[in-house]
Amino acid sequence: MMLRALLVAAALAVAAPRMLSDPLPLQDLYVANLKAATAVNGFPCKALSTVADDDFFSNTMVTAPRTDTNPFSVNSTHATVSVFPGLNTLGLSITRIDLAPGGLNPPHSHPRGSELVLVLKGEVMVGFTSADNRLYSKVVKKNELYVVPHGLQHFQLSVGKGDAVFMAMFDAQSPGLVTPTLGLFASKPAMPMEVLTKTFLMG
Repeated sequence: MMLRALLVAAALAVAAPRMLSDPLPLQDLYVANLKAATAVNGFPCKALSTVADDDFFSNTMVTAPRTDTNPFSVNSTHATVSVFPGLNTLGLSITRIDLAPGGLNPPHSHPRGSELVLVLKGEVMVGFTSADNRLYSKVVKKNELYVVPHGLQHFQLSVGKGDAVFMAMFDAQSPGLVTPTLGLFASKPAMPMEVLTKTFLMG
């Protein structure tokens, strides 16, 4: 019985990484064909004869974006499979987030990925809430890391004196983005007013 339990535990430990992230690819190269008409879970692959060096290269993170175009003083630059075809089936993506002083990346979640934050500049408070409504947070400084577990609501707030920049790395080629305020107040069709008033105890 003990041996059986150990074998089951070992099998689960080996399988866990595959269950918690995108599945492993079945071949060496599976560059996304972004122009394909066929819809699949991900993207169909390009013919190997059309794969080029630039499919595995991206310079989307080079230029610092503006942070004064929205009320949150934040700008996100994404390198997901939709703009970086070489990521297809690799279970990876990355986003650069720029924050002005006091800027906020509002509470949101990624339904298909865990997030690893690496601060490159400034000081950023990173926090997430668990299913039991416990808040975990930490002020993260240059070259420090903070991890946000899969699918949990989280935020990033610039708390330093100057601008802040961090990279958010994901174990999914398309982690998805769910922002509760938009889901409640900007859905199409609109959320029923009765639902909103009862949710916020206004009725």
